[in-house]
Amino acid sequence: MAHVHVEPGICGFTTEITAVADDDLQVKVSLTSDCEAIKAMEADLQELDGYTEVLGKWGSSTVAKAARLHCHHAACPVPAAILKGIEVACVLALPKDVVMRISKE
Repeated sequence: MAHVHVEPGICGFTTEITAVADDDLQVKVSLTSDCEAIKAMEADLQELDGYTEVLGKWGSSTVAKAARLHCHHAACPVPAAILKGIEVACVLALPKDVVMRISKE
């Protein structure tokens, strides 16, 4: 199981992601979010092939398709965070924080 906490930026809609994988890398994702669009994605993320989700081309995953359907902001970091959680749950990567520092100069 992997847990990801996302503070996405100026919107302030914090999201908690839990990804649980079985021995065959079948994954179920649970989302708790202040964002209705992100919460709506959860129904589409119940039976995923973890290997296909994280090792396919960008935009081809079920996560990306759910984001395209429900998420209203193309720069939202939550879909990428969901994929990172799936990757860790499937032991296709070790858990390590991702950091984005944004400034305007």
